[in-house]
Amino acid sequence: MDYQLFFAVIIGISILLFLILKLKMQAFLALLITCIAVGVIAGMQPSSILDSVKNGMGGTLGFVATVVGLGALFGAILERSGGAQRLAASLLSRFGIEKSPWAVMLTGFFVAIPVFFDVAFIILIPIIYALQKKTGKSLLLYAIPLLAGLAITHTFIPPTPGPIAVAEILGADLGYVIIFGFIAGIPSAIIAGPMLAKYLSKRMHIETPEDMVSEMKVPDNAPSAGTILLIIAIPIFLIVCNTVLNSPLFAEGELPAWLIYGADLLGHPFVALIIANLVAWYFLGIKKGFTKSELLDISTKSLYPAGVIILLTGAGGAFKQILIDTGAGKMIAESLSSDIFPPVIFGFIVAAIVRVLQGSATVAMITAAGITAPLLGLSETSAPQLAVLVIAIASGASIFSHVNDSGFWLVKQYLGLTEKETFKSWTVMTSLIAIVGLVVSTVLWFIV
Repeated sequence: MDYQLFFAVIIGISILLFLILKLKMQAFLALLITCIAVGVIAGMQPSSILDSVKNGMGGTLGFVATVVGLGALFGAILERSGGAQRLAASLLSRFGIEKSPWAVMLTGFFVAIPVFFDVAFIILIPIIYALQKKTGKSLLLYAIPLLAGLAITHTFIPPTPGPIAVAEILGADLGYVIIFGFIAGIPSAIIAGPMLAKYLSKRMHIETPEDMVSEMKVPDNAPSAGTILLIIAIPIFLIVCNTVLNSPLFAEGELPAWLIYGADLLGHPFVALIIANLVAWYFLGIKKGFTKSELLDISTKSLYPAGVIILLTGAGGAFKQILIDTGAGKMIAESLSSDIFPPVIFGFIVAAIVRVLQGSATVAMITAAGITAPLLGLSETSAPQLAVLVIAIASGASIFSHVNDSGFWLVKQYLGLTEKETFKSWTVMTSLIAIVGLVVSTVLWFIV
């Protein structure tokens, strides 16, 4: 083992955690400082260090910036149209009061595909208040399924930023990530959603906070639930179709050339999201009476949070590149190359450690992806396995949300919980999501 490289990695990660935890430094800047520190300690020349940072940033952002930006635009119009509320109301009417936990779980699951977690939660929380007021049962019976649906989709299924960032750093196909995200997400949502909610609601009776609005307002001209689901499905369908048609299921030359050409073009995430945006802006915007100025304002504001995620992902790409260029990544990979300790487990553990220490799931995903990426060069890793690894890392980054995670305090505030109650509900839920995600990912890793 090259001890200089070993210490470069250990000191680098220590610097990263110190800057984020102790100095409360923005993760983008902390990651860049860590890149330079690792390069210097590893003995790289200054020009080589800066070239690695530049190449890592540029190579990652070429894809991520476009997809995250288009996804943010797509989510913004879905949010403003009132479609999320209409979808929730439609599912509740179909499922009925007795099965409403399943309805709100599905609502969260679908809405969080295009809409950021915290925004979707704030939009939909009045539904939970209204259900609690109507039935008199514990607020957790309805809140936990909603939160599980939102958290799982936000973590596992593109075009949400986390899995997109990890997929780009690892070189995973987004179509496979979507497929395995659903495979892992469905049992996670059931176990950490309605099943956990039923258990918790019998032991913790929580009333709706008095100062919270317990009425869900659905705009009169809100689009139908079917329209919303159809528009959300457009980019997912196109991306998955491209992946399937270009998979080993079809031999080369078996399908018409025009079909492969069309799938490659329309099924690329760039084009798929552009099409989804155009459809959404017409049917949810123009046809619903939004003016051109309103649409411009919606789109402009939607890119503000996307900018933070884009830069953070770029810094994660730079970190990965530093590990590769110094040789530190290869050293880590060789020391861990064992059938007993596959990348799917390693990625989960790294993501979980970073998550627990500093709180942000996105930072945990990106850091773990950068550290795990070099492991993939030592053995044959299939395209499906790369996608499974994305889900494993996302699972690790979901675990044990606590006081250093903004989501912990968001849930505590809106549900009117004490810190202890938030630990016993929200923290348990996120840990269950992580564990189920790891189990499914590990099984899939050895199957695919």
